[in-house]
Amino acid sequence: MVPRSDVAASATDADTDAVTDTVTATVTAWRPRVPGVVEVFHAHFTEYAYPMHVHDAWTLLIVDSGAVRYDLDRHRHGTPDDTVSLLPPHVPHNGSPVTPDGFRKRVLYLDLTRLDESYIGPAVDGPDLADPVLRRRVAGLHDALAGPGDELEAESRLTLIAERLRGHLRPSAAGPPPRPDRTVAHRLRELLDERLLDGLTLEEAAGELHAHPAHLVRAFSSAFGIPPHQYLMSRRVDRARRLLLEGGTPGEVAAGTGFYDQSHLTRHFKRLVGVSPGRYRLSSR
Repeated sequence: MVPRSDVAASATDADTDAVTDTVTATVTAWRPRVPGVVEVFHAHFTEYAYPMHVHDAWTLLIVDSGAVRYDLDRHRHGTPDDTVSLLPPHVPHNGSPVTPDGFRKRVLYLDLTRLDESYIGPAVDGPDLADPVLRRRVAGLHDALAGPGDELEAESRLTLIAERLRGHLRPSAAGPPPRPDRTVAHRLRELLDERLLDGLTLEEAAGELHAHPAHLVRAFSSAFGIPPHQYLMSRRVDRARRLLLEGGTPGEVAAGTGFYDQSHLTRHFKRLVGVSPGRYRLSSR
């Protein structure tokens, strides 16, 4: 689903008891086609303070500017730089800006398939995770969720994020690092080659190969130096280059190489080739 924006929305004291003056907010929210993600929510609030409330999903929060102060289970918490906040379902919390300019935040609401209820207690005890690697991964997941067509990347990123979260919340359950598994990596590459145009989800690959999704991503990345989604996109771009040099238009090539649409092709083509598909086509001799 394409992100839906509610730009410069106003909240007044008629909307909530927590606000007494008119407050301006910029909000974008959507539900992507990625298993486990209930909602993506991006917002810039200047003065608005959330009253105590609950969600039935996990709240995975990063703040891009400003800072948020919140209460969870009667304890005060905050969001300094490089912090990822994980607020558990069913536990009341609020939220208010710390700085005069408010805060910009990006939130993922995750269902209990990624983290079950047994992790609620540890999350209440330590909801703010000072982990720069985790924060970069969460930001990368938001980028992958920005538009349709990159669901395999988003699913792969989410799988590794959930694994890292579980390691934070229950370190004793993390276990030793997995050993390289080149067999399953090559089987996954064969599957990606077979499904080059149609694509596949990480769940489908895990089901066909009888392997845990996180193990698939790690095994493939270890064996070939790139994650599965990046391999798939580079193969598609390679095919697109040949079709463009044969005279195909970017729109035709996008449809014939497994991309969601022309803009999806353009985004990945420019990242890998350095120019747009149109310019590449015109450069042929």
